[in-house]
Amino acid sequence: LTGVDARIEMIPPGQIRQKAVLDLSSRTGTYATHSADPMYYPLYVANGWIDPLDDYLGSDRLTNASWFAYEDIQPGHRGATSLNGRPYGIPFDGEATIQIYRKDVYDAAGLQPAETLEDYMANAAAVHDPANRLWGCALRGFRGAGQNMYIYPSIFRSYGGEWFDGDRVTVDTPEALAALEYYVQLLNGYAPAGVENWNWPDIADAFSQGTVASYIDAHGSAAVVANPEKSTVVGKIGFARWPKGPTGKRVTSIWNWSFPINAALSERQKQATWLFCQWAGSREVQIATSYAFPGAYKRTGATRASLWSDPSFLELMGGFGHNYVEAATESFANDTDPDWRPRLPQWPAVGDTMATAIQSALVGQATPADALKEAQMRIDRIISG
Repeated sequence: LTGVDARIEMIPPGQIRQKAVLDLSSRTGTYATHSADPMYYPLYVANGWIDPLDDYLGSDRLTNASWFAYEDIQPGHRGATSLNGRPYGIPFDGEATIQIYRKDVYDAAGLQPAETLEDYMANAAAVHDPANRLWGCALRGFRGAGQNMYIYPSIFRSYGGEWFDGDRVTVDTPEALAALEYYVQLLNGYAPAGVENWNWPDIADAFSQGTVASYIDAHGSAAVVANPEKSTVVGKIGFARWPKGPTGKRVTSIWNWSFPINAALSERQKQATWLFCQWAGSREVQIATSYAFPGAYKRTGATRASLWSDPSFLELMGGFGHNYVEAATESFANDTDPDWRPRLPQWPAVGDTMATAIQSALVGQATPADALKEAQMRIDRIISG
């Protein structure tokens, strides 16, 4: 339709961030766009490395507004890729965080999925049976800004934590300590040994093999644990929203991958890139890669609200397990929070600092209080430059 030729490189997620920052900061324009981590947008925008998308979205020549239907992208996903009310990226795949549990195990024990974090720990204790190779729960513990700092922020915010006190990033408040103490107690008490080094595929594999009764992670992992070719628990899986914290709030991630436009490109290249971004983020492409995709792995991370009311998409999603569609749609509508992690240009360093502190508490190298105190000192230095 456009005459644009695109060269696509497949890069592991851990390397995308480094390659993108190097390319953007050097202004070489090697990558017209890339699969962007939403937490990097403050860094990109502060340095003028990417273009705001207002003019592209508003251009009658470049954008068919009724076809592209930007407002159809779920508000949380639009919020995660916007700063100060201006859009900077087009989300093409995303997720919310939900409970995933063994419905057969819970039913046998007379349990319901947790409504609160306190309930979640009680459920884990009730079904915890390591002697018979069944552990009560598992959450990501692996050190990383997108690993344990994918889980901890939702607990922190559910406990009433606020990342900022004015312009200062605060990570050692009473709410932060209570959240980290909960995280440590849960994993040390009811998760398999070594979970502090587990990433989400490790947890999904353990759940698929029937050794973990529950975990909380991205809704997209349902496609893994409900894969009949690899999972032993197909037909025994239930789903529910992230549990409420002591404040009564449910706070889930609003993670996505999105496409920005590299500011170092020529005007002609930017326009071509925008046409690609529209295509990649369109409803048509999300359909083609979900229920209309002929392959075995179907997309679950649709960012288009209209797909979550599309009967064909809902039929596909409903096959993953009990209450899956309801848990996902209610989470997107009510629980997602673009500020679940502190959005600031120094995020890469702040995220890594917090991840190190969390893991040190999980493995017992430091008490939660000492870990957060050390993190606060380091983050104060990072922010002050």
